[in-house]
Amino acid sequence: MRPDEAARLEEHGIKASAHRVAIASYVLHTDEHPSADDVWARVKQAFPMVSRATIYNTLNLFVEKGLLRHLVLTEGRLVFDSNVEKHHHFIDEGTGQIYDLPWDTLKVSRVKQIKGFDVRDYQVLLRGRKRGRKREKKSDSR
Repeated sequence: MRPDEAARLEEHGIKASAHRVAIASYVLHTDEHPSADDVWARVKQAFPMVSRATIYNTLNLFVEKGLLRHLVLTEGRLVFDSNVEKHHHFIDEGTGQIYDLPWDTLKVSRVKQIKGFDVRDYQVLLRGRKRGRKREKKSDSR
């Protein structure tokens, strides 16, 4: 556990229980974009009695308090992102890994000029394969 985590939670108006600190220690410092079940599996290693409900409630509280964002980047899968700054995402279709892309990597023009819509936020989601990664060999089913 990180000693500064309790103070960080308190700064956001969150009472720092042992479970919340354990959840924060993982989810606020990972480059992954974990689902609630991923967080539950990780936190259970240190707190075997932690319930799924505690994980879900805590993650939703962190979203409400601005520590996390929840995203649906793939159909039917809600993930959490500790990077709450503006950025885009790239999903490697071979591995499923989600990468953060800096906001200024892409230029999207004339968003404010879209007629009939008041755009308050946007992000670009790119899909493909990360370069330099070996491709999986498809098995021959003959």
